[in-house]
Amino acid sequence: MTILDYLLQTWPSLLRLAGQHLALVGAAVGCAIVCGIPLGVLIVRVRWLATPLLSLATVILTLPSIALFGLMIPIFSHFGHALGYVPAVTAVFLYSLLPIMRNTYVALTHVDPGIREAARGIGMTPWQRLRMVELPLATPVIIGGVRTAVVMNIGVATISALIGAGGLGVLILQAISQSNMSKLAIGAVLVSVLAIAADFCLQWLQRALTPKGVRT
Repeated sequence: MTILDYLLQTWPSLLRLAGQHLALVGAAVGCAIVCGIPLGVLIVRVRWLATPLLSLATVILTLPSIALFGLMIPIFSHFGHALGYVPAVTAVFLYSLLPIMRNTYVALTHVDPGIREAARGIGMTPWQRLRMVELPLATPVIIGGVRTAVVMNIGVATISALIGAGGLGVLILQAISQSNMSKLAIGAVLVSVLAIAADFCLQWLQRALTPKGVRT
């Protein structure tokens, strides 16, 4: 069977696996955005927390992905979710946290002090300065962190098939067990296409959310 024949016969299954893959990464990165941006803001305000929190996130990121997914099994077995979606999302969430938190911290730290002083001079409260001045200026760098997390973890999420979370990793594992190079190539290419498509979409979002003054 040629690659084209295989694609024509199995495209509904491939779409389902790609949907599972995107849902897993989307949920994990979404949770990382909800946690990582506030943590980035926090460590800008409370500077002594920056080193321990960023170091901890860095240590997690350096763990081999298969080892991190494996660590989720005994932890979540106590809650009845040793395998499947929940431990997989948690592992990808932990991998996503560092680039988002670090980019938020770096972006807010490098906001022009003169702009902060101008905002303070017109009577803005710290919350108003953060919401109306600092975060809009930091948006391009923060979304850059999100792009990094998404692209990186679309690849990492293939390992989630080992713990029963589905996704395109299922196709790759089947191909390896069957020594089917055509199926393996299709799985690898689909993961790459998903990563490239997601990066283009986030690049468009990054431009759309960047204030016009910053763009020029």
